[in-house]
Amino acid sequence: MAQKKNVTFNDIAEYTHFSKTTISRYFNNPDSLTLENQAIISDALVKLNYKENKVARILANGKTEFIGIIIPSLYLHYFSEILDQILSTYETFGYKFLVFVGNEKKEIEKQYIQELLAYKIEGLIVLSHTLSSKSLAALNIPIVSIEREDEYICSVNTDNYMGGVQAAGLLASHDCDVLIHINSPTPENLPTYGRIKGFQDICEKQHLNHQIIFRDLKVNYESIQTQLSGVIDELEQNYTGQKKGIFISNDTHANIFLNLLFRKYNMFPEDYLIVGFDNSPISREAIVPISTVGQQIDKIAFEAVNLLVEQMNERKKRRPVPLEKPIHKIIPPVLMRRETTER
Repeated sequence: MAQKKNVTFNDIAEYTHFSKTTISRYFNNPDSLTLENQAIISDALVKLNYKENKVARILANGKTEFIGIIIPSLYLHYFSEILDQILSTYETFGYKFLVFVGNEKKEIEKQYIQELLAYKIEGLIVLSHTLSSKSLAALNIPIVSIEREDEYICSVNTDNYMGGVQAAGLLASHDCDVLIHINSPTPENLPTYGRIKGFQDICEKQHLNHQIIFRDLKVNYESIQTQLSGVIDELEQNYTGQKKGIFISNDTHANIFLNLLFRKYNMFPEDYLIVGFDNSPISREAIVPISTVGQQIDKIAFEAVNLLVEQMNERKKRRPVPLEKPIHKIIPPVLMRRETTER
């Protein structure tokens, strides 16, 4: 049996009586054609059973429909959830994604970016912290960051300051004797520093007894467990018999903290209340569902891709207008009250 011939632009042009240039414009710049002519060509594609050759199209116009993603790790549940939400935007925007996990290694991430550029990505989404926004902006491609330093590039972030205020306010409403915030040392130019600042401001404004505990919570379960176990020992020594309201910087660490309490007491002690941050699945699935400051992860992911696509579409115009300055979108958090505070 003879092999079925692939339908070419020549075949479509002959069928529709349009030129090959017109057919090419239909695929690469359809708005340059009238709606009537677009409909004629679209109908021809169906009748001729046309199957688009993606590789040929990329070679012809240099547009790959690929977006690169650099993510620091998949250990924290927040990162795996936001990656899942970003990938799901394919149904809306039609872009595919090339994902690299940097593991906080600067030189490795530089190699990954060069690899992505070699694949002719049209834009880049960055969640890692190792490379400065100034160096990323020098790549001269559309970029959007999420929850990282963003002075020179567009970004989508949670209102972390409001989240810190919400967490402290929730714990204070339960008449805790002391409020504790546990976090990794965080530079003030990172959006997540707002969690620390919001917590601290509300405690100082309301004259609440409070403490901020910094620990180097590396992306390693054994190390994090050791650090948080030490924090519990410190709290037991310094605040014996007092009602302790604990605000932890993310849900993964909040869940580890909760599990450590269960191992020590075979229960969730009455003198502890816990609030996490993210509203990642682990907060709902924990042995005691964890109250948390909910980042609207689905909205953050959608807005990040949408903002990137807007930049990429602008570059495809005959006379693109570059952004005068980076766009920074802020998504409000939603406080989720669960059993670790409501009992």
